[in-house]
Amino acid sequence: MPEHKHVRAVVPAGDMEQRPADVLLARSGLGDEEAFAQLYDLIAPAVFGLVRRIVRDYAQSEEVTQDVLIELWRTAPRYDPDRGSAMTWVLTLTHRRAVDRVRSAQASADRERKASYVTEGRGFDEVSEQANANMERHQVQRCLESLTALQRESVMLAFYQGYTYPEVAALLKAPLGTIKTRMRDGLIRLRDCLGVSR
Repeated sequence: MPEHKHVRAVVPAGDMEQRPADVLLARSGLGDEEAFAQLYDLIAPAVFGLVRRIVRDYAQSEEVTQDVLIELWRTAPRYDPDRGSAMTWVLTLTHRRAVDRVRSAQASADRERKASYVTEGRGFDEVSEQANANMERHQVQRCLESLTALQRESVMLAFYQGYTYPEVAALLKAPLGTIKTRMRDGLIRLRDCLGVSR
């Protein structure tokens, strides 16, 4: 635990019956760990209750309560009983920490919502889809260029322009059997070039 050097005022032990938290906090400010343990037991339920009302989430309320109690040990030397009771000081600190956590959580949620909107929005999807389409188109063009002229023309006429095999044969002035063979060979080469599994 940190070493405590100064405390502004110490409440006499006789006042313990009236405001025990004041005495325990003053003694904690002098580094008295036993006094802080007693103070912890005395105020922890009130601190947690206030945090829980503000933060609402149980796990986060526990975290904030721990943060408050750690900060209380660290800042106990600054406690001045002339400026108010220990409980007032503790609950003010508690309220500030709890509100900070709520604001932080809200800011984080707002950032996530904005990031989600950008990610889910049309911008990201359109760019991603366009990039994929461009890559696929370039790969198909490269693979088509690896075919023979007759294979390439047959595939282009049949698959990109919608002609039937007999129509392709008539357009290219080639026997139907030759066109079918060239198409089959060309499609096998395309499949291999594009890395499509069988």
